[in-house]
Amino acid sequence: MVTALARTPEKAAALTAQGATAVLVSLVDRAALVAAFAGHDAVINLASAIPPMRRWMSAKAWRNNDRVRSQGSAAVVDAALAAGPARVVQESVSMLYRDQGARWVDEEAPIDRYPMARGNLAAEANAHRFSQAGGTGIVVRFGWFYEPGAAHSEQLFALARRHFGLVLGPADSYVSSIHVADAAGAVVAALHAPAGTFNIVDDEPLTKRQYADTLARAAGTTMWLRGPGRAGLVFGDRLTSLTRSLRVSNARFRTATGWAPCYPSAREGWIATATALNHSRIAA
Repeated sequence: MVTALARTPEKAAALTAQGATAVLVSLVDRAALVAAFAGHDAVINLASAIPPMRRWMSAKAWRNNDRVRSQGSAAVVDAALAAGPARVVQESVSMLYRDQGARWVDEEAPIDRYPMARGNLAAEANAHRFSQAGGTGIVVRFGWFYEPGAAHSEQLFALARRHFGLVLGPADSYVSSIHVADAAGAVVAALHAPAGTFNIVDDEPLTKRQYADTLARAAGTTMWLRGPGRAGLVFGDRLTSLTRSLRVSNARFRTATGWAPCYPSAREGWIATATALNHSRIAA
């Protein structure tokens, strides 16, 4: 049995249509979570509240996400300990690592405690607390998400259609991404992984220039403008998660679970995403 938590009747209906048992509950309502978790083998916490790109620079816009990641993850772990599931899978991000230039980044690389990372770090700590209490806590650090239907993806694709490539940080710095379909497969694989922290990214990180060019090819355009480039560094920790260079490795998770991404890099994944987006436009 798969139970999915929803915050609104509309989202509950969508989850039901996909075959899950929907439960209307707040992520910070421990008592309700205990009841929802009872009889289940594992809990997967993928909850977030990422603001739209136009509000990315606003610290206020991130407050709800911080609450979901910190207070929400604490309530989830408390409820899981009370209800009995043996396993908790907690979402996090690979952008926690410090800038590593062109070096490969594994799970032992140092992390950075910049302000916008606090929620993710709290969520990770709660997952590890579950392991310390005798359960199996698993942290999955995802790369940049992209897929049809994701607001950030569609906004980037729209910019590419207008011949603009968003390059955040030095053009030769690396970005590690993951198609949402591959991320979903990794979450399923994590149900059989040992306790610990794992990077969930595709096989071939691209430089920021390569990523922008990949978007342009997927959109069937050429880049006339790229930006803000190194100028993005002046925004400091408000953009640090996106301007640093992270050539992240998925080797530990592949070895532990046998998982492999269907899209080895954003090159293949963005072509599939563009095809789906173009079909949606035609249908509309």
